[in-house]
Amino acid sequence: MLAIVCPGQGSQTPGFLTPWLELDGVRDQLTALGGPAGLDLVTHGTESDAETIKDTAVAQPLIVAAGLVTAAALFPARDDLAATGAVLAGHSVGELTATALAGVVTDEQAISLVATRGRAMAEASAVTPTGMAAVLGGDPDEVLAALEAHGLTPANINGAGQVVAAGTLEQVAALREAAPAKARVIPLQVAGAFHTTHMAPAVEALAAAAAGVTPSAPTVRLLSNADGATVADGPDALDRLVRQVSNPVRWDRCMETMLALGVTGLIELAPAGTLVGLAKRAMPGVETLAVKTPDDLEAARTLIGAHTAS
Repeated sequence: MLAIVCPGQGSQTPGFLTPWLELDGVRDQLTALGGPAGLDLVTHGTESDAETIKDTAVAQPLIVAAGLVTAAALFPARDDLAATGAVLAGHSVGELTATALAGVVTDEQAISLVATRGRAMAEASAVTPTGMAAVLGGDPDEVLAALEAHGLTPANINGAGQVVAAGTLEQVAALREAAPAKARVIPLQVAGAFHTTHMAPAVEALAAAAAGVTPSAPTVRLLSNADGATVADGPDALDRLVRQVSNPVRWDRCMETMLALGVTGLIELAPAGTLVGLAKRAMPGVETLAVKTPDDLEAARTLIGAHTAS
């Protein structure tokens, strides 16, 4: 069984879309997707510097658009994707990519929603200086206890010995000074404490935007960040996307569900690498591939063929 996963914020790097423009139609696709976002996605994906694309309001639409472009190169028609019998999942903002690929919302609706999400989260981040840090290693219970002691939220429980802590900059600094035993605390280059109560204003903004969308039932199995469960209802999928902004990402449970379903092959769409890294540690025996450039497409098609039920 095949899994197709979509990365979240922080996976973007300057110029990462440049090689994709060599494919016919990609420039036009990015230009069209940039319309609902109010952004020049071609420029941001090829010329903008690291600081520019770190901006939440830019990064989130750029990442979703990149995933949609990658998917279109692998599956010219969405029916081709559905025919694989794959399972879809996305990490944080990547869940919007996955939700579009599952047919719950259109690509244009996904970009419009993610543009609202990105702007609203950037505005929420500006209210109080907040941040995030990855906690690598350590005893899982001790790590969670340390976060609670410092008033931090486990915003991403990623599995493979990785938890992302989120809170005020002072709380993050205190955790760094008193790291749990056998754990490393690494500050992340993000604008705020995503997936915490600090993002409550962004939930309201995204809910208002989502109210104008009529979602469809998924045509491909879709997993939720909230608990790793399969989401079979369109309105439920959209509601989970809205609530996800201030709720923790349970990527560990998504990977557990994939294994329980019998996933044997996993492809990460561009800008790829992070989720494949987690899968290599938490999903032993599963063949993985990060689709970073068009040079990876041939290998991806081979993997798709090998892990699609006949």
